[in-house]
Amino acid sequence: MREGYPELMSSTGAVEVKIPRKQVISWALWDWGTSAFSVLITTFVFARYIVSSYFIDPEIVQAYEAAGGEGVATGPALENFQAAEANLTSWVGWALAIGGVAVALVAPIVGQRTDAGGKRKLWLGINTGIVIAATFGMFFVEGTPQFFVMGIVLLTVGNVFYEMANVNYNAMLLQVSTPKTMGRVSGFGWGMGYFGGIFVLLIALIGFVLGDPPYWFGITTEAGMNIRAVTVLAAVWALVFSLPVLFNVPENTATTPGHKAGIIESYKILFRKIADLYKNARPTFYFLLASAVFRDGLAAVFAFGGILAGTVFGLSFTEVILFAIGGNLVAGIGVLFSGWIDDKIGSKRVIVIALAGLVVTGIALFFFHDGGATAFWIGGLMLTFFVGPAQASARAYLGHLAPEGQEGEIFGLYATTGRAVSFLAPSLFALFVLLGGATYYGILGIVVVLLAGLLLMLPLRAKFIR
Repeated sequence: MREGYPELMSSTGAVEVKIPRKQVISWALWDWGTSAFSVLITTFVFARYIVSSYFIDPEIVQAYEAAGGEGVATGPALENFQAAEANLTSWVGWALAIGGVAVALVAPIVGQRTDAGGKRKLWLGINTGIVIAATFGMFFVEGTPQFFVMGIVLLTVGNVFYEMANVNYNAMLLQVSTPKTMGRVSGFGWGMGYFGGIFVLLIALIGFVLGDPPYWFGITTEAGMNIRAVTVLAAVWALVFSLPVLFNVPENTATTPGHKAGIIESYKILFRKIADLYKNARPTFYFLLASAVFRDGLAAVFAFGGILAGTVFGLSFTEVILFAIGGNLVAGIGVLFSGWIDDKIGSKRVIVIALAGLVVTGIALFFFHDGGATAFWIGGLMLTFFVGPAQASARAYLGHLAPEGQEGEIFGLYATTGRAVSFLAPSLFALFVLLGGATYYGILGIVVVLLAGLLLMLPLRAKFIR
């Protein structure tokens, strides 16, 4: 953390409160720790493992290998193998889409209730604990077709509760920052996540992927044991680094102590708040809509990045992890750069430039899908560079719009409405794969979502409050 952070200030009405550096670091360490779930589970390792040949009918795999395997096989053997891969990928897409629907139904009232009842940290701990438990459970997903359903169920459950935990975590930003430091603290959290991902990926690479087995602790590749060991690493990493925030950041103050709204009443409150924004703060309303769409596209870049790297561009597990390390480094650099440029040209311009870059790069990757590892390394690193600025500047943009005294409510809506369309990108990814008959068509599904978010951002004109 750079100099000048020792005593951050937080405003509550006219009262300023000093925020200890330890609270800021503890908050950011949660992102450092749970980045293991993001990079090792949903993006580069387990998600790639669950759509690998381990889970394809052995007869199809044998015919494919007998025909020469990757880069050699042709005819029915290749077609059957590719169709089986596409089928697995499509199922993962639908599973994540179902999880997205679950998040959309529940997340809007999660943030509202934890704000009202003063239980934000409690539910951060509970949701994080379920993510860790699901990650531990992935160790038992053996590399055979009969374990495929178990694998995608655990992946979906983990992803749903990871999103729920992020609702609580993002709302905590207001507890560990002020309007003057919000951008820096937010960027620090994003950066900790990216760089934490690099460290845990390096451990996974050296310990369980690089070179020939046996790996650490005598682990082999039989039934995917080395990849299953990586899930244990991810669970332990998340557990260790998610604890500081629970010990060092105070619980939020209840806005309506003792008030317990039912499910229906909670949704009525939510809809009233959204209607009020539409009536009295139209630019904020439209930004929440636009950001909900493009953030789902940003999430899909990572969610399906590992799958595309392996099944479309032919990267091995080792190469996927090496790319993940490079991608996290580039994304972290992008976040740091955007934090500086944001103050120079404005948050909206950064978001628009980043989304345009993502759309152009995504289209290029689609057309160069047969370009192999080189095409993915170039295009993939460009994608990761643009993702970071879009994420960081989106949060900063909303910070400029948040009225004094309503910051928590606005950022709560940002966190919850962002998940309201979290089924969109996975659904379009799966649909395009189904219609195109090949995994690389899923790229177009992600591009459509990013383009929609960009088009929604372009006409937006907002008068910043701060």
